[in-house]
Amino acid sequence: MALNIPGLVVMAVFYIVILGTGIWASMRSKKEEKKFSGDGMEITLLAGRKINLLVGIFTLTATWVGGGFILGIAEATYNPTLGAVWALMPVPYVLTFFLGGFFFAKPMRENKYVTMMDPFQKKYGNILSSALIFPALVADVLWVARTLVSLGGTMSVILDLSYAYSIVISSVVAIIYTLLGGLYSVAYTDVIQLILIFISLWVCVPFMLTSPHAVDISLTAYNHTFQAPWVGTVELDEAGKWFDDFMLLALGGLAYQAFYQRILSSSSYSQAQVTCFASAAFCLVLGIPSVLIGAVAASTDWNSTTYGLPTPYERDQAGSILPIALQFLTPPYVSVIGIGAVAAAVMSSMDSALLSSASLFSSNIYKNIIRKQASDREMQWVIRTSVVVVGLAGTALTFLDSSVLVFWLVGVDMSYTIMFPQLVCVLFFKVSNCYGATVGFLMGITLRVMSGEPLIGLLPAIRFPGCRLDKEGKLTQFFPFRTAIMLISLASILIISWLTHIIFNKGLLSERWDIFKIKRKQSSAAQTSDSRKPCSENEDGSKQLLDTTSC
Repeated sequence: MALNIPGLVVMAVFYIVILGTGIWASMRSKKEEKKFSGDGMEITLLAGRKINLLVGIFTLTATWVGGGFILGIAEATYNPTLGAVWALMPVPYVLTFFLGGFFFAKPMRENKYVTMMDPFQKKYGNILSSALIFPALVADVLWVARTLVSLGGTMSVILDLSYAYSIVISSVVAIIYTLLGGLYSVAYTDVIQLILIFISLWVCVPFMLTSPHAVDISLTAYNHTFQAPWVGTVELDEAGKWFDDFMLLALGGLAYQAFYQRILSSSSYSQAQVTCFASAAFCLVLGIPSVLIGAVAASTDWNSTTYGLPTPYERDQAGSILPIALQFLTPPYVSVIGIGAVAAAVMSSMDSALLSSASLFSSNIYKNIIRKQASDREMQWVIRTSVVVVGLAGTALTFLDSSVLVFWLVGVDMSYTIMFPQLVCVLFFKVSNCYGATVGFLMGITLRVMSGEPLIGLLPAIRFPGCRLDKEGKLTQFFPFRTAIMLISLASILIISWLTHIIFNKGLLSERWDIFKIKRKQSSAAQTSDSRKPCSENEDGSKQLLDTTSC
């Protein structure tokens, strides 16, 4: 196959438009910075908390509808061992956004936090919070990797462009415009990217459905034709794993800094809520084309195409089924349009992950721990350096594995089993303290590692009920073990926190054993609360969470 010159030209135009939008947004960011009287970091990381409603909806939706979302859904639908019932991403995300809008947005907005980790530092201090930041940073690096993998595979199939070149070019473009304008550049490029994703995917679907090489998908939905029915099944002994994956995707997203970056950049709590609810609807709509493309691929007689036999699944190319289907089941110009959708999705998620990790490092580690007196100019360079480092780390990981689902699930896994219970406790349970958080953190990591992970070849040391070989011959936990680990971690945090609170406050152990000084901090918090009682009702309401988040 020769290099697809028209396709390369189209992609070049797309990258120029995105880069131009990023540059324009960075110029706007600089103008806003001159008008803004507060911390310059808020302009870069949160766009001065002035993102309007429409842009907020677009940037939150585009962050979740990334390359992993589009290719992962198609991959699961096509995979004969899975099927559409395992292509879970769109539906759990509705739950993510509704829970985020109803419960998590309010305390984060009212306290005017800059990052997701701010409540941890306020309550637990810098040392423990630094350890808790690590899983969040790793999850962002894996996010960058999975988005680039999806684009590299697509470009190599449709444009016959080297996998390495595709990834490096896309990474460089995303890093450049994220460096230039921070959240302003990310948000405004997301608007263009989401529009392109929507139009491109829905333009490709009719051509796929009418391909002469594919059987009507309604006939193959429940009948074995060229492979197992594309709808798939959830057997009774697989229900635990299905539930686990659903909860992983639904609740794991609530422990991502990228989510709170959009919430905190809204001008008000009510706007943040509307942003969440509207984004939930968009995610559902944008998941449909990938399901249809996966269904068509599962209904295709590949022997009648130029792709031939064995099938993509038998060649271990299920992860690239969307670009393969576009390439062999649609006209060339349509496949180029399809790659535009994937490229847009990749850029929209990658820039979010870059800025998310840069926010955590610059604000919670550098500014709050390493250099508390750092100037705005110095912080700008720290943010830029963080963006480059995370971008390079994520890019390097893409050469280790080509499966979109691997990076997707491992990244979200860490957020769900380790970070989600910690976030719930620090925001909603006054009793939680450093002892409980430490035990819960260590418990979560230990149990998760010992439970194994077939996606990365890690065998389980702990075998939960139902642990057995899956359809692909991999030893897999079919019990909802991630959810169990999350609940064990949550319970550990609360129980240990409650016990240590009693032990030190009742004098059962001397204060010299209280290494986290929880009794002293609680006394200090109580005095602070008393001193604030004369304040107006509005001020008292806005400070309430801070008063109840002392270790």
